[in-house]
Amino acid sequence: MFLGMSDSTFTLLYVGLSLIGIVSGVVVAFGMLGAKRLPGLTEIFLLTTFLTSATRILVHSTSFVFGIISLAILAVAIYALYVGRLAGFWRWVYVIGAVVALYLNCAVVIAQAFEKLPVLHPLARTPPEPTFMVAQMVVMNIFMALGIGAVYKFNPAPR
Repeated sequence: MFLGMSDSTFTLLYVGLSLIGIVSGVVVAFGMLGAKRLPGLTEIFLLTTFLTSATRILVHSTSFVFGIISLAILAVAIYALYVGRLAGFWRWVYVIGAVVALYLNCAVVIAQAFEKLPVLHPLARTPPEPTFMVAQMVVMNIFMALGIGAVYKFNPAPR
């Protein structure tokens, strides 16, 4: 039992928040490439990613560090968006923070998929097999390219 929920209900909530955060984050990141703010989806992305990271800290000991790092990065990104108002260097601080938080969420999902999906078990032995490492590297490179592109292209009109 956690927060009055059964373990399976809590896990379902955690997975749901994580997937909503990832899907909304991908849309927001691609919106940045088109210099679009997408304020509603941005709020959903930031909130669900924050809740996922906070939950990760409380429950999942294997991804505790990712949760702490993600919360710190999200705090800076949220500050850049709402207090810094994307002015000057706060624009790229927000973009980098949002993309890195999204990447960390995806990296944990990949690790959990290799750990929990029986079809991937043969590919995820200890120490990590090349397939797992290749999957993580491919995703990291995609997010690096997305982040670099967004830093250059996300220059929305001031509010």
